[in-house]
Amino acid sequence: MSGETVITIVGNLVDDPELRFTPAGAAVCKFRIASTPRTFDRQTNEWKDGDALFLTCSVWRQAAENAAETLTRGLRVIVQGRLKQRSYEDREQVKRTVYEIDVDEVGPSLKHASAKVTKNAPGSGQQSNVPATSDGWGGAKPGPAPQSQPAAATTGGGYSDEPPF
Repeated sequence: MSGETVITIVGNLVDDPELRFTPAGAAVCKFRIASTPRTFDRQTNEWKDGDALFLTCSVWRQAAENAAETLTRGLRVIVQGRLKQRSYEDREQVKRTVYEIDVDEVGPSLKHASAKVTKNAPGSGQQSNVPATSDGWGGAKPGPAPQSQPAAATTGGGYSDEPPF
């Protein structure tokens, strides 16, 4: 990934995501987002919209299936991935250049909305009905929250896998 341009963009989905499968069976989900800058005009005391940036995004494999199931047109999303430039000739033989994002991470923006996250069951590609809980390190694991153990209950010379807080 050296030399690639990693970008994070916040915008609204222009269309519903489109899920397809390659001949080899890999899932790919494509969607377009529009990111519109807003600035405050002190003279008119109003917010002004700038020119929208439209980007096509592609996400692969299990994340593609999750995105297609979760995202809908109009939803505000946060996308992180690698910015790619591609050139081609259209039907009139005019050379065109487009910019696209190969998505690594995508999710709903929680600035003006809320979301309920359901973690997929390990290895199944299917969603689990077990709610995700914190593992104490900023990640999540299925099932009930871990029970903290007193320091005396640790083994191996006082070392514990549990965080000290």
